[in-house]
Amino acid sequence: MKLFNTIEKATFLSRPNRFILVCDLKGRRIKAYLPNPGRLWELLLPKVTVYLEKSENKEGQLPYTVVAVEGKGHPVMLHTHKTNDAVQSLIEKGLAPGLEGYSIVKREYTVGRSRFDFLLQKGPHEILLEVKSCSLFSKKVAMFPDAITDRGKRHIEELAHLSNEKRSTMVLFLVNSPDVDFFLPEYHTDLKFAQTLLASRRAVKIMPLAVKWNDDLSMSADVKQLEIPWHIVEKEAHDKGSYLIILRLDEDCSIEIGALGMIAFKKGYYIYVGSAMIALTKRIERHKRLRKQMHWHIDYFRAKAGFHAALPIRSHSNMECEIAAGIKEISKGEIKGFGASDCNCASHLYVMNEDPLSLEKFHDFLQYYRMDRLFECAEDF
Repeated sequence: MKLFNTIEKATFLSRPNRFILVCDLKGRRIKAYLPNPGRLWELLLPKVTVYLEKSENKEGQLPYTVVAVEGKGHPVMLHTHKTNDAVQSLIEKGLAPGLEGYSIVKREYTVGRSRFDFLLQKGPHEILLEVKSCSLFSKKVAMFPDAITDRGKRHIEELAHLSNEKRSTMVLFLVNSPDVDFFLPEYHTDLKFAQTLLASRRAVKIMPLAVKWNDDLSMSADVKQLEIPWHIVEKEAHDKGSYLIILRLDEDCSIEIGALGMIAFKKGYYIYVGSAMIALTKRIERHKRLRKQMHWHIDYFRAKAGFHAALPIRSHSNMECEIAAGIKEISKGEIKGFGASDCNCASHLYVMNEDPLSLEKFHDFLQYYRMDRLFECAEDF
């Protein structure tokens, strides 16, 4: 199935806002519309190949639309507006497991104040179907969402409320990678969505389907239903675990760090590793705030450094020191004694010359601890 017209390849340069990419297209610097509000940090890395479709000539419209990005050896479809077209094709061709024999009664079907992507029917039975596009994946597992989605949480709650004997409900996650075998709600980033999906799984059918996009951005007929290891969600989707705080200094400076005294810091990025086995979210929010009583080493540093990102790694076990050792391996150095007064580590603050969010090795590290690690330590679950 082909959803797109002539495709041109370009080189990604920057993302000035959620819906615009700056790209190099055959030596020309152009702006392109990105119909995807996700973070996409692990995909939109410097100089990655993006797939563009020429937009229709409309006044005020950007000349190109970003439809996909090259990720882990194959195109990853990013055009969320086309996701429903892809799912419609799968249903009509009988390629969607569990939906064989169903016909599409209506797209954009309204029930009360709620609107859902599809109303399906097979004999007397109906299905309200909501579709989500998933582009976050590692070697073994896909996760959704990659950013907090209050709207997605509300959709799940509404579907659970509307499910009955005559009309069932389903959410279909279209996973844009053929290589993964498992699907999990992304509880590290959006704990409330994950807990809602977990609580609703008996009322709402959860259907993650992995698809392959060919080089010409046609969709392969090979479709794979992914396994959902709910026992992992039950054990891990809680407000506790470890976290990374990325901070930025725009110039060299000296900062007094509590009992450590005055320390000279170079311009650049810094990663702080911490943990909170109770109220992880509140701990992270505290680190983000500037106005607070000074208590930890990081409080003194945060008073001078700009906040860049907070990345929770939720887990039933405390992996703070293990994660710190891993960050040390990919960093350019450490601040001796910082944040490590209660353990045997030399430091929990690490120096990065570049933005970690632009480094593939950082995302590989993060995805291992958030995703693939779970399937290498099966005895823990």
